[in-house]
Amino acid sequence: MVIPPYPYTKPMPPPQLTRQLGSVLRYSSRTSDGGSTPCAVPSAGERLVYKLVRTSRLYEQIVQQIEESIVKGDLKPGDQLPAERDLAQRFGVSRTAVREAVKALREKGLVEAYSGRGTFITDGTTQAVRQSLDLMVKIGQPEGSKHLAEVRAILEPEIAALAAVRIQEPELATMREAVSVMDRAGQDPEAYIEADLDFHLALAEGAANPLILSLLDSIVGLLREQRLRIFRVPGGPERGQVHHKRILEAVERHDAEKARETMRAHLSQVSEDSQAPAAKRAPGKQNVH
Repeated sequence: MVIPPYPYTKPMPPPQLTRQLGSVLRYSSRTSDGGSTPCAVPSAGERLVYKLVRTSRLYEQIVQQIEESIVKGDLKPGDQLPAERDLAQRFGVSRTAVREAVKALREKGLVEAYSGRGTFITDGTTQAVRQSLDLMVKIGQPEGSKHLAEVRAILEPEIAALAAVRIQEPELATMREAVSVMDRAGQDPEAYIEADLDFHLALAEGAANPLILSLLDSIVGLLREQRLRIFRVPGGPERGQVHHKRILEAVERHDAEKARETMRAHLSQVSEDSQAPAAKRAPGKQNVH
């Protein structure tokens, strides 16, 4: 999908890359007659194609794309970023937005700017960015998904067991409403995701332990990203709902062992769907848990 360019810059066709013999890459720009004019590109930063970004929080989106390039190994320590003007054209933004992005990257220790030489990826950058679980989950890195699954497996079955013993009617009412919303929102992933999060957070509130709620709340953003990434797996919402209803039933009956067991089954299903090959993901289907 082509993202509209920043309104304060002249729209330009995005640069395209074509791979030539082995690892040699050439940069090509479209000409008015539909052809292209190739020219050699010296650095990894020059070779990368960036998406045009939307007008809100522009510099943060630029930062995220460059971070993703680092995590994926497209940018390595010592690689030089394109010049400010070139980056502005590639992203379809103003040079001010690029300057803000570079400043943010410098503050994170990811790049260093040298007067008269340019901006370079710093040593140790790859390790630093790979430690960002949030970014790993956002771009689908296996390590990030695995770490998140392990945290959920440690926390949520015991949360369910505690909630079965301690939960009060207000939290139960929230869980029931969340299940009802998910039943009605099968084709609306955003509504389903928010209701799903409400369900799990209400369960955590039902455990009546502020520290548990704080721990779970700290990974809500990761949980949302996980759901967004796997929403296309066929049958995901239906499988998730079966488990949600079983968990709710166990908690309503104040059966701690059953609540723990059903939550484990739910997380196992989430993990299985998360690992489903992309080829098996059907357009128009949502998988959110």
